[in-house]
Amino acid sequence: MATNRTFTMIKPEAVAAGSMGKILDMIMDNGFRVVAMKYTRLSRQEAGTFYAVHKERPFYGELVEYMASGPIVAAILEGDNAVQRFRDLIGATDPTQAAEGTIRKRFAESKAKNAVHGSDSDENAAIEGAFFFSGREQF
Repeated sequence: MATNRTFTMIKPEAVAAGSMGKILDMIMDNGFRVVAMKYTRLSRQEAGTFYAVHKERPFYGELVEYMASGPIVAAILEGDNAVQRFRDLIGATDPTQAAEGTIRKRFAESKAKNAVHGSDSDENAAIEGAFFFSGREQF
């Protein structure tokens, strides 16, 4: 397997619930190395830009408001087959459909408040990571 990188974001409700340490533990316990991480907050404009791919969808406005509602943790992770393995670890978007032992099954409140974001491709991982981190911030 090739070592590569993926991007994740611990979302506002999971941070507010005090779950970020437990989520990070699950990530590292599953063989991912954190190469960049920051605790930050998105403005509405930044959230809108980050989720622009969903601009035409009916939930876009609510998504932007939600993602700007509180602090998040952004991170770039490294590991073998990182994108797919991380998507397997986080589980289905709807926590009621997520497999036992996944991050969303354990920490998500709902399909809309699903605790974490995970990149869906190597290309998007690079784009999303660059949205939050400069090259000098990645180790």
